[in-house]
Order: sequence, then C-alpha cells, then structure tokens
Amino acid sequence: MDERPAKKMKKFQFPLEIIQDQLSAVAEELGHEICVFTSSSGSAGPSGLPISTEDEPDDFYDFTPEDFYRVMGDRIGAQSQVLKTRKLREAEAAARRARITKAVIRVRFPDSYILEANFKPSEKIQDLVDLLLKVIARPDIPFYLYTTPPKERIKDTSKDFYSAGFAPGAIVYFSYDLPNDSELNTEETKAGPYLREEIRALNGIEPIPKMVESMVPEPVPTTVPTTAMVDPNPRPAAKKSTKPKWLKL
Repeated sequence: MDERPAKKMKKFQFPLEIIQDQLSAVAEELGHEICVFTSSSGSAGPSGLPISTEDEPDDFYDFTPEDFYRVMGDRIGAQSQVLKTRKLREAEAAARRARITKAVIRVRFPDSYILEANFKPSEKIQDLVDLLLKVIARPDIPFYLYTTPPKERIKDTSKDFYSAGFAPGAIVYFSYDLPNDSELNTEETKAGPYLREEIRALNGIEPIPKMVESMVPEPVPTTVPTTAMVDPNPRPAAKKSTKPKWLKL
C-alpha cells in the first residue's frame, strides 16, 4: 500500500483567467483600468494616420462655393448660440455632459509604448499625473504632458477631463522635463524604457468583457380566488316602516 502523503491538487486556471487576474491586480494597485500596447512602426502622424509628403496642387487652396456655404453656415450657427438664453445654453451643456460617462486617455511615450487608462469625466488631470508616477520606470525624473498639433504643454492639472476637452477621449504625450545641462539628459535616458517592466508585460493584453449573468425572473405568485360563503337560506331584507313617528293608532 502506498503510504506517501497525497499532494494537494492545485486549482487549474485557464490562460484567460490568469490574464484577468493579472489585470485585476494591476487595476486594484493603480485604482484605474489600464491597457498597454505599442504604436505601429512607420511614418504616422499623431492621430495614427500616415503623413503625406506630396505637395497639394494650386487649385487645392481655391475658395470654392462649398467653402462659402460652409463658412456662412458656421456663422449662422454661432449667431444662433448668441441668441439663446443663458439658461438654455447651460441646460444644453449639462445634457451633453451627462451623456459622457467615461474619459479614455491615451499617453504616448517616446519609446512607442502607449498607456490607455479610463477615468471619470469629473476627475482631474492631476489624477492622470498621479497614475503615471505609479507606472513609469523613473518617477524621480520630472516630466510633463503635452498635446499636439500644435505642441501645447498641459500646465493646469487642476482641470477636470471634461472641461479640458479630454472627454470622451484624448491623446496626450509624455516627455521628460530636463534642462540641457542636466546629467540625466542623455541619449540613454531618452531611449527608455519609460514604463515599469511589469507594466510593459501587459503589452497587448486587453481586458476580458465581464459576462453578464442572466437574470432569472422570480416566479409570480399565483393568487387563489377565495370563494365567498353563500347563505343557502337567504333572508329578505327588512323593510323600513314608512309610518311617521307622531302618528298613533
């Protein structure tokens, strides 16, 4: 008889479950759901579209009738906004804001890595800065964020994402903020990596959509009709006397 102690069976996990657990652990640590991926190589602009190197023909810049009607339409639309009352404009702005429930922010790093994080539109840009301090490889080096084109440095981090125009989504760029004579301002530092190793390991891993459990409707209680008790010998209703009280016989 084999008396060797039985080994405890480990719970088997499918690869998808392992990935989900990994993403959940990172989201719990950072307080936000994130995705990491790399931008495609090649000549591409900030929006991901290829950059054209060919010059446009001269007639491309001619003012066409379509351009005229478009400009006039924009002016009429602007005048109609001025004629609206303040309360009406505020109501329309509140309605537009209520429809936006999420701000998806993508941060592009110089080494082609892209970090995507989900925020609420009411959260501040400073929340994005705080998140980056947790995921970058060198939090000791000062950095700044900017948008392009044109290149504009984001200075006011107290704005919320909606007020800054970053909702429902936006792309911002990451750069170290080092003076030219700094010892850290080297090609080695600029080459990266910019993200922590465990964050880069999430490259290409997307969150698994949560399965929505089917809601089983509760059984409707059946109402049993109650049978009224019927008197088998009904008595006729007593008739009221029509004789006046003052009449005596």
